[in-house]
Amino acid sequence: MSTPQAYIVDAVRTPVGKRNGSLAKTHPADLGAHVLSALIARTGLDPNVVDDVVFGCVDAIGPQAGNIARTAWLAAGLPLAIPGTTVDRQCGSSQQAIHFAAQGVMSGTQDVVVAGGVQNMSAIPISQAMIAGRELGFTTPTAESAGWRERFGDTPISQFNGADMIATRWDITREDMERWALQSHERARTAIAAGYFDNENVPLGDCVVDECPRETSMEKMAGLSPLAEGSRLTAAVSSQISDGASATLVVSEKALIQYGLTPRARIHHMSVRGDDPVMMLSAPIPATAYALKKTGLSIDDIDVVEINEAFASVVLAWLKESGADPSKVNPNGGAIALGHPLGATGAKLFATLLNELERTGGQYGLQTMCEGGGTANVTIIERLG
Repeated sequence: MSTPQAYIVDAVRTPVGKRNGSLAKTHPADLGAHVLSALIARTGLDPNVVDDVVFGCVDAIGPQAGNIARTAWLAAGLPLAIPGTTVDRQCGSSQQAIHFAAQGVMSGTQDVVVAGGVQNMSAIPISQAMIAGRELGFTTPTAESAGWRERFGDTPISQFNGADMIATRWDITREDMERWALQSHERARTAIAAGYFDNENVPLGDCVVDECPRETSMEKMAGLSPLAEGSRLTAAVSSQISDGASATLVVSEKALIQYGLTPRARIHHMSVRGDDPVMMLSAPIPATAYALKKTGLSIDDIDVVEINEAFASVVLAWLKESGADPSKVNPNGGAIALGHPLGATGAKLFATLLNELERTGGQYGLQTMCEGGGTANVTIIERLG
């Protein structure tokens, strides 16, 4: 008996708002509501047939607390009977939301699931959930754990430290990273001008186009101070703080027929793997190798890759280990240029991956991203039609 398939009907996202930009004052529930409403309107789906709404969100405090998946659905005026749940796999939260949606469909227990994510980093600064614990006597999520200290010692757990460790281990220079960052901005500006993101973007208020890409140069970047003394990192080679939301419709074959939906792609593979939590950001390397081995595909079979540019060192180390063709990797720029609205990024990249496969006529697309805790999701999709 063949395994049931999970199909992608549509994927949308807001344009990404820069820090304190056009989306900064938008309540996270309203950000999420916007993409949910757009997804329902574009697909013509009766919202009453949705089995669940799975959303990614990090720093789920204040306006992002209380199960933002459910809050956003209700803020959109959508049916009370439809539930929602919120996922936190750090930066990979909404990619994991897509995995959970697909797994629900492939298990045969669900037929229509909406997956996505939301993050307003202007309103809720990064790591606020961790900082909030200090009032309760916890300096970090791990420092007061005897088991953690016994295993990993007192080494600071920091994404910046992890990105620097990667740069050192894979011998990636600051100039290497600045060259990749410059390319990211150039690719992003080209893609925006050519309208490559138009089919996935659903403008919200004054935010009608991605706000983060900028004009820069190797000379400008070379003049920046490092993020810490002795670091190879600067703000120029790091992802940008930003705001946004994203949503994807995942359905079964039965739902395609029953509701007259047209699939754009199918989920070919989903997995998640872990690596050193102190280095933190290296897991896309073993995760990609694992996914390719499981599927029998080679990296050359992959037509488009979206790997989150948390830091340039993450992507450059992955390129060294994977042997991927750099021209296929983040061909329309990455988070260094386009921003990284934490909980929304996974489904945002998914929308970009889907549209780029269609634009170029590719068959397979691979998405991966580093995540807090030293994990990484990998999703491989196959374009249909």
